[in-house]
Amino acid sequence: MVPSIQPVDPVEPVDGPSEEDGESTVDWTALPDAVRTRIAELGADALGALPKVDVPQQLRAVAKFTPAKRARLGAGAIIASLRDSVAFRTAVVEWCREHRPATLDLSGDDPVAVAAAAVLQGADTAPHYLELVSRRASDAGLRAQRDAAVVRAEKAETELAKVRAELEDVQDAVDRVRAEGEAELERLRKRLREQGVRVRNAKDEAENAAGAIERIRAETRAELAALTDQRDRERERAETERARAERAEADAEMARQSAREARQADEVRLALLVDTLDGAVTGLRRELALGGSGPRPADLVRGATEAQGSVGRVEDPAALDRLLALPTVHVVVDGYNVTKTGYPELSLSDQRERLIRQLAALAARTSAEVTLVFDGAGVVAVPTTAPRGVRVLFSDPGVLADDVIRALVTAEPEGRPVVVVTSDRAVADSVRRRGAHPVPSAVLLARLGRS
Repeated sequence: MVPSIQPVDPVEPVDGPSEEDGESTVDWTALPDAVRTRIAELGADALGALPKVDVPQQLRAVAKFTPAKRARLGAGAIIASLRDSVAFRTAVVEWCREHRPATLDLSGDDPVAVAAAAVLQGADTAPHYLELVSRRASDAGLRAQRDAAVVRAEKAETELAKVRAELEDVQDAVDRVRAEGEAELERLRKRLREQGVRVRNAKDEAENAAGAIERIRAETRAELAALTDQRDRERERAETERARAERAEADAEMARQSAREARQADEVRLALLVDTLDGAVTGLRRELALGGSGPRPADLVRGATEAQGSVGRVEDPAALDRLLALPTVHVVVDGYNVTKTGYPELSLSDQRERLIRQLAALAARTSAEVTLVFDGAGVVAVPTTAPRGVRVLFSDPGVLADDVIRALVTAEPEGRPVVVVTSDRAVADSVRRRGAHPVPSAVLLARLGRS
């Protein structure tokens, strides 16, 4: 807020600048810029209207300019002439009094205009007004500097807060990265320890597998010899039966029929056993990368493809009994597929217990290896023990029982008889392609109900 200027009393009308000693009481070289500009504008306005005799020699060229151009380009010369020439200053004052009397009013509210009027008229109060203008200009400059400093301080505080926030974010990020790095390092250490344990277990399993392979080889040779002897004995028995049939003409036809049926059953059983052992030997040879006798000339003939055998579907309990009679047969049972087919009204736990008991009895009578697979999803407590002769498996979280059954079939060596009991067509088709014998759940239930 600019305070109003109180005129200094008494103020007498001034006819013109004082010329008592030819000097002014104002230091024209130290005029404030605003007052200097105001005086130059008044002088420039008056310069164009003054008679040539009242215009100093050095301003006559400036007088030819427009008022705006005179005030801008000739300001220095105008101020110097007003300072040095009392006559020129008096002429300017007289022109202002005649044409712009308000510019010489010493009681106005504009301190710059009042100071300029006082300087032109040579008033004794001119230094006071100049000092007031200078002080106000200085105060305005200080206020501007203060405001600029406050703005800079606020900006610096804002930037400091932003930097602090960014620093905190960076520190949090560093802490997170450090924590994640430590967690990752611990996981890697744990995995390294687990890999070491797995390597040791793999070595132990390899040694055990080598011993098992040697035992299987010995057992296979012994079984082949026993099968050969049994086949010879069966042939001799058949010849004896034929001789007896020839001697007994009345019972000849019946004896021949009985011998033929007995021979066919034995040959089927022997063929199954031979195929099983041959497949086991082939699987062991492939697994151990053992060389065979090499291809035969007939194997190298082009233009023909060897016929491939296929595994049929078992549709009755009698066919299942023939499979269960095979040596080292492995029976894999799709648990819930069987129980929900046979007794769906029971709870899941009762279904499992009933099927386990029935399969235990079946394993005891047939000496077959039995593996029962249940879906582990939703099982609250997995039994820790199972009846003798039955292996009970529950699939891990996220793993289907069907995939466990396929993995069990794939794990068996080629040639070993494997029976998979399920009514799931997709599972049956996939295990059939792997060489297993699929059996519908209803056939197994009929077989269990018969015993």
